Amino acid sequence: MDKASFGGAILAVTGIIAGLLIEGGNLGQILQPTAALIVFGGTMGAVLLQFPLSTVGAAFRRMAHVFAAPSKQSDSLIRQLVAFANKARRSGVVSLDADLQTIQDPFLKQAIMLAVDGTEPAELRKIMRVSLDSTAENDDRMPSVFESAGGFSPTIGILGAVLGLIQVMQHLDNIQEVGRGIAVAFVATIYGVGAANLFFLPFAGKMRLQLREDHQRREMMLEGVVSILEGMNPRMVEIKLAGFLNEPVQQEKERAA
Repeated sequence: MDKASFGGAILAVTGIIAGLLIEGGNLGQILQPTAALIVFGGTMGAVLLQFPLSTVGAAFRRMAHVFAAPSKQSDSLIRQLVAFANKARRSGVVSLDADLQTIQDPFLKQAIMLAVDGTEPAELRKIMRVSLDSTAENDDRMPSVFESAGGFSPTIGILGAVLGLIQVMQHLDNIQEVGRGIAVAFVATIYGVGAANLFFLPFAGKMRLQLREDHQRREMMLEGVVSILEGMNPRMVEIKLAGFLNEPVQQEKERAA
């Protein structure tokens, strides 16, 4: 569980609700199913119109990772690549063929397979770079789904408010109904602006950061396998790959040493 994501979401929602209650309001004033239907239904329809269903589905499946704790896969990946470098130095690159079944990551597995097959370092880098760029392009579409939703929802909220005001205008003979109707109409705007700025856009930003970390790990895999294929000393491989880690992680490792 990512404490920052959970804490941020709870703090944002709690702060808004607390402000409403302090001003003498109640939750019933903002719980309007019709407004929610207009805003979220309209936003989802616009997103599906812009993106393929497969991309939208992948984005929502990826959304669960926003609340996942930051992984420490980079450290274990470096240890794995250094172990491969030691084995290749002792027994040759072909000996890594026995480790292919233990490799879970498809990108790393493909790179090791190419290395075992005797691919030249420059060619291996070129082949894997195509795969890397293609994956990065596909990954970039997922946060774009939520960025688009964050752009659509406030406008859909305004549309819902206008529709509500149209209904209010039909009851101008009853001032009490007019006041209540106006209040209900603007709930759609709250839903649209709130969903965009509390959920959709933050989801997109966090997801983009996580995907960037995934891309960085693949870069690390590629550099590690190429270094092994070039016969680089395992210690030098470890130092080279450690450069991919962010500064706080490196400082923590230095203090631990």
